[in-house]
Amino acid sequence: MDKLQHKSTKVKSRNLGTDKRAYNRKILIGSIIATLVAGTPFVFYMHEYVPDTKEWDTIFGVYNSKLYESANVAMWVLMMKIIPLILTLIWFFTCKHWWYHALLVPIVMFSFQIASAIKSDTEPMDESSHIVYLLPIMAIVFPSIYLIRAKMFNKVNDHDKTMEELEEEFMIKPKTFWGKVKQYF
Repeated sequence: MDKLQHKSTKVKSRNLGTDKRAYNRKILIGSIIATLVAGTPFVFYMHEYVPDTKEWDTIFGVYNSKLYESANVAMWVLMMKIIPLILTLIWFFTCKHWWYHALLVPIVMFSFQIASAIKSDTEPMDESSHIVYLLPIMAIVFPSIYLIRAKMFNKVNDHDKTMEELEEEFMIKPKTFWGKVKQYF
């Protein structure tokens, strides 16, 4: 009897060590994410360090602002697109709700706007005709969200499950960060 009790105590102590490591890892990841979110205003105001000239000589090469005629203004416009993209990506990778796929639409939109800002400094990037490029993404995301929602409410009517239980049932949970990234590409 002592051997069984000793064995179960050993197993429990191993599980406690594993639980503590998992808890510490969650705390570390949560701290990094919180720091990224809290640091976004500082990242945004990095454009203040860019000179207010048409040409800006960097270690990566010379940047020539054509439309804005100021590298400072061009970087301000770029930061206005990068910060929402970063925050939306954080939201997407940390969201635990069933509808998080809807966040793909603003992620694609901000990515397209950043690409437009970098590609051409000569034409406006927030034109209404650019929504055409988002249509394929929306054509996939919206119906799939509706189908998941319909399936959930069908189960709600048939069973006595709470919304949290249903969200957990439909949630795809990769184990690692790269697993989450690979899930969408």
